[in-house]
Amino acid sequence: MSKNIKLMQGNEACIEAALMVGMRFYAGYPITPSTELAELSAEKLPYYGGKFIQMEDEIAGIAAAIGGSLAGLKSMTATSGPGFSLKQENIGYAMIAEVPLVIVNVQRGGPSTGLPTSPAQGDIMQAKWGTHGDHPVIALSPESVPETFELTIRAFNLAEKYRTPVMLLTDEIVGHMREKIEIPAIEEIEIFNRLKPIEGKEYLPYKIEEGDIVPRMASYGEGYRYHVTGLFHDETGFPSNSSENAELMLNHLMSKVEDNLDDIITYEEYMIEDAEFLIVAYGSTSRTARSAVKILRQEGIKVGMFRPITIWPSPEKRLREISKNIKNILVAEMNLGQYVYEIQRIVKSNSEVYHIGRANGEVLMPSEIVTKVKEVL
Repeated sequence: MSKNIKLMQGNEACIEAALMVGMRFYAGYPITPSTELAELSAEKLPYYGGKFIQMEDEIAGIAAAIGGSLAGLKSMTATSGPGFSLKQENIGYAMIAEVPLVIVNVQRGGPSTGLPTSPAQGDIMQAKWGTHGDHPVIALSPESVPETFELTIRAFNLAEKYRTPVMLLTDEIVGHMREKIEIPAIEEIEIFNRLKPIEGKEYLPYKIEEGDIVPRMASYGEGYRYHVTGLFHDETGFPSNSSENAELMLNHLMSKVEDNLDDIITYEEYMIEDAEFLIVAYGSTSRTARSAVKILRQEGIKVGMFRPITIWPSPEKRLREISKNIKNILVAEMNLGQYVYEIQRIVKSNSEVYHIGRANGEVLMPSEIVTKVKEVL
C-alpha cells in the first residue's frame, strides 16, 4: 500500500487529524493565526456529515462547541490569545459539567491584541489558571506539523476518556510552517469514544459505574432526561448546595486526572543520559533548544534537553528525578517567564534554575541559548 505523504501546515494537520478521529462539530470565531482551522472546518466538515458554525464572538464559539458535545458530537473550537481569554468562563463550565471538548490555542504575541501575526508562548499559565476555582487541566504542546497531527488525535481521545476539555497549545510557528507528514490509514489510528449509558439500567448522568473513570454520557435527544449546570451538582445533575457533595464532586474532578498521570503525561528526553546541564523547552522553542544542544555537544559541553509534551499536568515526577543529578537547568520559552516558575517549584533545591525568554514576536536563536548556557557555566 502506498504511503499517504503530504506537505501541509500545522493548522491543516490539526483539522486533518480531527476529522479522522471523529470531530463532527466546529464552532468558533476566526482569529489570526488560527483562522485556517475555521476555514478548513467549514470546507471539509460537510463532506463528513459534520457541522460548522461561525458564532458572533469567542464566548459564543465555545458555548456552541459545548452544546455540540452534549448533543453527542466530538467538538472543537480554536482561537488565539485574546479569544482564549474570552473563552475562560466557559472552559470552567465545561470542566464542572464534564463536557468533552478540544480547545486549540494557536498562540501569538500579547497582551491584548498584541502581535497578531507573530509567535509567542504567552498563554502557558493562562491555560493552567485562566478560569476560576480548582479544576484539572490537560494541555498538550506540539513542536512540529507531524506532532500536531498526533497530538490532535490524542487531545480528542483524552477529552472523551476523561470527560473534560483538553487544550492543544500550538503557536504561530507550528501553525503556519509546512512540513512533510505521513497520514496513517484510519484503521491505524487509536480512537476512543465516550462511554454510553448501560441499556436497561436507570441512568444518572453523574453516577460513576463500577470500573469506570468518569460518568457515562448520554447525548441530548437519545431519550434520556438529564440536567447540566455550572453549579456543583449531585448524581442527578441538578444543583446541590451540600458542602459534603461539593467536596466529593471536586475530589472526583481532580482525581480523574491526578490518578491517571501515567496515561496522560508524555515527554521527550534528548541526550540526557550523561548530561550535566539541562535545557527545558516545549513547543516550537524545543526545536531551537535541540539545535543548541547539538552545538554545545560538539564543543564538549554535556548538555541535554527535556521537552514536556504534556504541559499540564506537568511531568514533575520525572523532572524531579532528573534534577537530582543536574546542577543547572535553563528554561527556554517565548515569554518573559512562565513555565520557569513551574520548573523551580518542581526541582526546588535540587538544581539552580535559569531562564531565557523573549516576547517581542521573534524566535529564540540557538546561538542565544548557547551563549546563555556558557554564561551560567
